[in-house]
Amino acid sequence: MDKPIVTQAMINAYDEYTHLTLDRRGFMEKLTKLAGSAGAAAVIAPLLAANKASAEIIAADDSRLETKDVTYPGSGGEMKGYLARPKGEGEKLGGVIVIHENRGLNPHIRDVARRIALQGFVALAPDFLSPLGGTPEDEDKAREMFTKLDAALTVANAEASLTYLSKLDGSNGKIGAVGFCWGGGVVNRLATKSPELKAGVAYYGMQPAAADVPDIKAALMLHYAGLDDRTNAGIDAYRKELQAGGKTFEIFVYDGANHAFNNDTSAARYDKKAADLAWGRTVEFLKKYLA
Repeated sequence: MDKPIVTQAMINAYDEYTHLTLDRRGFMEKLTKLAGSAGAAAVIAPLLAANKASAEIIAADDSRLETKDVTYPGSGGEMKGYLARPKGEGEKLGGVIVIHENRGLNPHIRDVARRIALQGFVALAPDFLSPLGGTPEDEDKAREMFTKLDAALTVANAEASLTYLSKLDGSNGKIGAVGFCWGGGVVNRLATKSPELKAGVAYYGMQPAAADVPDIKAALMLHYAGLDDRTNAGIDAYRKELQAGGKTFEIFVYDGANHAFNNDTSAARYDKKAADLAWGRTVEFLKKYLA
């Protein structure tokens, strides 16, 4: 079979599925129509989905890092997470909360935490499905679990994660957050609730309520994908509120990029050029505000 062609309509259908507006059966039916046959759809579907086998850019046992699974007090219950930091650092470092997509704390997000740590930060990737027992192996089950999460509890657990990270040995007490998709939305909401957050980076994250924007104290960097009409619909209103409040922020829109363009485990949606540019900007931004 020739290499399958992945169209924008197929990517849009997958986004409908991952954001729970389309179930698995409906997605495959739509993909079959778009691909022309069930066989072609079966080949294309894995290209759209995240591939756990390709999640590791920085090895879990990289000798430059100290990594471990941790538990710590959340809001009304125990939180689980993954901690990564440079090995042998004498100076105190800024902390970064790495907030996952709506798939939970998976191998890709653990890898992102290691990438952050190699840039000179203490990185904590919380499992925000902890109140429901933690991230399951099955990503479809994980996505369904997100509909059962309480939004206020989630932000409270993000604040608890900030508190835990700020008090760790080796932390300088300055904490930022980076989030992707669902996690980008959490970063935006955390910024409206936590005066202690120094810097927030939201990748294609839903914007917070306009009434909450005046409470933001953190500097923000907002990355959006040019083809992500669903999320981008709120950019102008968010920019207006941030400007009106005199907030410190930067907004970047990456033309031609799809939602989840930073996720290098998804062959069809990953955009290396956009991802590399956004990552460089993110690291520079975090170093500026968390040093």
